[in-house]
Amino acid sequence: MRSLFRGLKPRLMAAFLLLTLLGAVAATGASYATARTLLLEDAQNGFMNPLVKDVRDYAPRLTVPPAQRDLDDFATYLRGTAVVLFEGLRSRNGPDPSFIPAEMRGLLTTSKTILWQRRTDTGSPYLVVGIPLLRPDGTSTGVQVWAMESLNAPQTAIDSFATAAWVGVSLVLPLALGLALLTARGVLRPVRRLGTAARALGSGRLDTRVDERGSDELSDLARTFNRAAEQLEAGQAASRRFVADVSHELRTPLTAMNAVTAVLDEDAETLPPDTAVAARLVSAETRKLTRLVNDLMEISRFDEGRNVLELDEWDIGTAVRDTLAARGWTSSVDASLPDGVVGRVDRRRLDVIVANLVGNALRHGGTPVHVAVRPGVIEVSDHGPGIPPDALPHIFDRFYKADTARSRSEGSGLGLAIAWENARLHGGTIEAANAPSGGAVFTLRLPW
Repeated sequence: MRSLFRGLKPRLMAAFLLLTLLGAVAATGASYATARTLLLEDAQNGFMNPLVKDVRDYAPRLTVPPAQRDLDDFATYLRGTAVVLFEGLRSRNGPDPSFIPAEMRGLLTTSKTILWQRRTDTGSPYLVVGIPLLRPDGTSTGVQVWAMESLNAPQTAIDSFATAAWVGVSLVLPLALGLALLTARGVLRPVRRLGTAARALGSGRLDTRVDERGSDELSDLARTFNRAAEQLEAGQAASRRFVADVSHELRTPLTAMNAVTAVLDEDAETLPPDTAVAARLVSAETRKLTRLVNDLMEISRFDEGRNVLELDEWDIGTAVRDTLAARGWTSSVDASLPDGVVGRVDRRRLDVIVANLVGNALRHGGTPVHVAVRPGVIEVSDHGPGIPPDALPHIFDRFYKADTARSRSEGSGLGLAIAWENARLHGGTIEAANAPSGGAVFTLRLPW
């Protein structure tokens, strides 16, 4: 049951329905109570008022203490609707006094006011009225007038009203459900837009904005979201400019350093042993720094949208074979490269993608590394330990390393990100997974 109310929409609808139902029940209950009171009071007053008037009109003519004839004449004057009592006597006409509750009769003996009570002890509702006759000085004469009136007619009207009221409540529920659905949709529509925008923002689309229509709390939330997105976009743009500027500034001194380290590599054999080791270390680190700067500049060009494709028809098997041969990997990689698989690709960028995928498999996977070409697909697999499950969602993130213990010399963490960006530029994708038999599998899909 709890799962039914996990979403905001069912909770809003349930709350709206509950409030509507409570309101309808409260209104119906109040209407029922008011109508019942009015109907019963109208029936009561319609019976009691004429009776009291007749009693008061006749009272001055009554002889006290009354004889049997006096009681009979009094009851006759009251048109037989009431019975007149005095001590052990009663009028011969009028209803049987057995309807008089004992407690009421006892109270009326000492009471100077009219008593009345609605009762249902006979199965049907009725009204009992007791009227004491008083002397001019306010003392009791001992004469009592008792009358009974059936309330079946007003009770029938009350029951009919109650039935109609509850039928009305039941008809309100479908209407309330429709209104709840419309209200929930109206309230949740901007919430869904904000949710979609937040997911887009979280996926890196910092240019995402939401509509700011209205002046309610949700509009304030939309404006806050847009300001936050603008600040994030401005911050990212500033960081990208910084990386691009630093990479560009480093490129010139690195060019000179590479020229110097090339000379040191050539003369290393003639240098003292300690100096030769230092020269080779400087040369290796300079080359790594150069690759890092080149990767940063490539990423910056992707961010700025300055990378363009130079598409042409290529035999994909031949292109992959050339990539492996250019890096001396032909003997290290088990390749299945059939001829005749032709695709329209940017040859240089395809080389970057394949080189990064194969190089990553050779560095971090287990041999043998296998490369297979099929129509629309290039698959690179290894026989290493595979990719940790918690690393799979982040494997193409920039500067991400699945093994945090890996030394800095094992890569910058940009290779797979650059491969992914080049695949996206082609309109394709790269998928990372673990093979059932072990090892990682990277699958490049391009719209050839």
